[in-house]
Amino acid sequence: MFEKKINNLLMRKTILLLIGILILGISYSQNLQKSSQSDYDPRIEVLLKKMTLEEKLGQLNQLSNPYMSTGTSASLETNKNYDQMVREGKIGSFLNVLGAEETKRLQKIAVEESRLGIPLIYGFDVVHGFKTIFPIPLGEAASFDREVMEKGARIAAIESAANGVHWTFAPMVDISRDPRWGRIMEGAGEDVFLGVEAATARVKGFQGNDLAADNTIAACAKHFAAYGAAYGGRDYNMADMSERMMREVYLPPFKAAVDAGVATLMSSFNTNGGVPASGDRWLQTDVLRGEWGFDGFVVSDWTSVTELIYHGIAENPKEAGYLGLNAGVDMDMMGSLYVDYGKKLIEEGRITEAQIDEMVRRVLHIKYKLGLFDNPYQYTNAEKQKQLTLHPDHLAASRDAAKRSIVLMKNKGNLLPLSKNIKKIAVIGPLAKDKDAPLGNWRGSADPNSAVSLFEGLQNAVGNNSELIFEEGARLTNNKQQAFFTQLEYNTSDRSGFKKAIAAAKKSDVVILAIGETAYMSGECRSYANIELKGLQLELLKEIKKTGKPVIVALFTGRPLVLTDAVDHADAILNCWLPGSEAGNAIADVIFGDYNPSGKLPASFPYHIGQIPVFYEELNTGRPYKNEPNGFSTKYRDIPNAPLFAFGYGMSYTNFEFSNLVISHKVLKMNESLTIKATLSNTGKYDGEEVVQLYIRDLVGKGVARPLLQLKGFEKVMVKKGESMVVSFTITPEDLAFFRLDKTWGPEAGAFEVFVGNASNNLPLTGKFELTE
Repeated sequence: MFEKKINNLLMRKTILLLIGILILGISYSQNLQKSSQSDYDPRIEVLLKKMTLEEKLGQLNQLSNPYMSTGTSASLETNKNYDQMVREGKIGSFLNVLGAEETKRLQKIAVEESRLGIPLIYGFDVVHGFKTIFPIPLGEAASFDREVMEKGARIAAIESAANGVHWTFAPMVDISRDPRWGRIMEGAGEDVFLGVEAATARVKGFQGNDLAADNTIAACAKHFAAYGAAYGGRDYNMADMSERMMREVYLPPFKAAVDAGVATLMSSFNTNGGVPASGDRWLQTDVLRGEWGFDGFVVSDWTSVTELIYHGIAENPKEAGYLGLNAGVDMDMMGSLYVDYGKKLIEEGRITEAQIDEMVRRVLHIKYKLGLFDNPYQYTNAEKQKQLTLHPDHLAASRDAAKRSIVLMKNKGNLLPLSKNIKKIAVIGPLAKDKDAPLGNWRGSADPNSAVSLFEGLQNAVGNNSELIFEEGARLTNNKQQAFFTQLEYNTSDRSGFKKAIAAAKKSDVVILAIGETAYMSGECRSYANIELKGLQLELLKEIKKTGKPVIVALFTGRPLVLTDAVDHADAILNCWLPGSEAGNAIADVIFGDYNPSGKLPASFPYHIGQIPVFYEELNTGRPYKNEPNGFSTKYRDIPNAPLFAFGYGMSYTNFEFSNLVISHKVLKMNESLTIKATLSNTGKYDGEEVVQLYIRDLVGKGVARPLLQLKGFEKVMVKKGESMVVSFTITPEDLAFFRLDKTWGPEAGAFEVFVGNASNNLPLTGKFELTE
């Protein structure tokens, strides 16, 4: 009898499992159908029937302007081969072709001289601005302000569209928990929730409400996927993680971008689990189109399909082309493998023309959505280019974003804000008068040395009220000029400027020391094993501190740095990131109290390089950390477990207190939501903004360990001194979902703990609720 019951139970479970698989299969099939049909313009099918195979493959081919240099684009007119390829329909897209005049010239060839008149789509890396440069994305994420992130992308789109660009290779939505990786500067940092919010905001900013408008551009969520998890923080290196880690940490920002309507995705350089992303059908087709219903197209990263050969999974270029096509990478950037080998692969029966047709549909779909078929020249207006580029309103927005991104990391004795009537201010350091470093890497088409320097911003602020005394102290590098491909040489021996810097400090009332990183010390292929202050900067800081004068460090950086040896030698630290065109003015706004800093760290600053990767969203261990000298718990013997500065941390000139946590009901059902409220009081001397952060812990997972903390909400609010306000969050069961033991996505019933505060390590309010079936 018992055996019969067991068999019946097993049979019922098997039937339910098969039904579940069938439902998932139907959903997958429907999503693929959705991605292949969607709201495609009916003219696409008419056009497809007229196209030769060579013309179809041409739509999947993207080439770069070979004369591109440091964000400026020379004409391709001298290279007649490119013009002829456009006439023959062998190029579907260009990158790095800029300016109304040149983009119109090439578009005219495509539309008026090619057989079918299919317009080109122009792409460009507009990462944090076109001419008007905003803070690097990591800095912008530090604002914890969705409107700031969206507006930065909106203005970047307006300027880009006016300069002939249809499509940006941004936002980068890679989660990164390793600051040794130089491209951490392009994303939103270590946290999933913040990464999702940033991805959504920036896609909306670039694309607006209508892609066919003349001031919007197509966005591209990159790099799909797990590029930010490169082993050792070394760019292009392998990643290797569980499917759970992939789905819970690295995929959500991409899913958010797709949900926000992103037009394109870019496949990444890395392998995960030994499979290169640009040859990974599970990622590019099964997940992206089958599960998520994505109807745009995927472009490879620069030669990443060709690089399948070097990964060791393709023997030759033809095989690499096959793997890229089969994976679902629709457009080959700078490889030309599809145009060179696509026809042969079809003849061999390895790829079907129907597959090619589907890829071409996706490319043409985005071109139609951009309005390129109806008005191919709407992005080529020279007068609009002149009018909108570096518009005063854009520069004002850049300044606003920069000041909101600055993080006050230390303020001993409330040294800041400074009075504008201080008699003498020494402005010292290799970055104090640097007009290029604040632009950061991936600075679009910015003019080199065009940023407002820190010294200029301070001078603008104080006028004749204070005397500014400048001394470099020590140069940071031995390079006279820096550009994208410059090999940097750091100054480790020339201290000849120390004496004058020390003298300047001694005769001043306060010192502002500008140190950190130049623009090209972070970004692609800027991985460093040592992320402490480079060159003689730490030594210079120590010498200036010996003068006994108060020292304010204005830190310029594209990544979290190890500042453990520096922090005790500064009285105040402002993390300015690489803040963009209006850098100096924005920093001065904060230094003199015209703006009360409100930025928070989007990534942890390590105490020591040996902690990396260091991030707050950790799982517990079987032997949790105990602050005891002995005993078997998860800890370092020589350094703290905690970072020097935690995720979400950032000070203000005023003081905030949290009180009165209210959870609307203690039991949450699967079809309900609950509200969490907390009171925030400004008990200090200044009006100020605070980022109220909500974290949740799933106390018991059914077979799967859950993180100790997860950010599930944040709100940036202004509270005047002496006033209070109630901040509210809504939680639904979907907010508690994860990749469960049975490999399905959803929430689990159980107990949850709630934490509210202003940093991942400062959460004074706690409560509990239970999720039930």
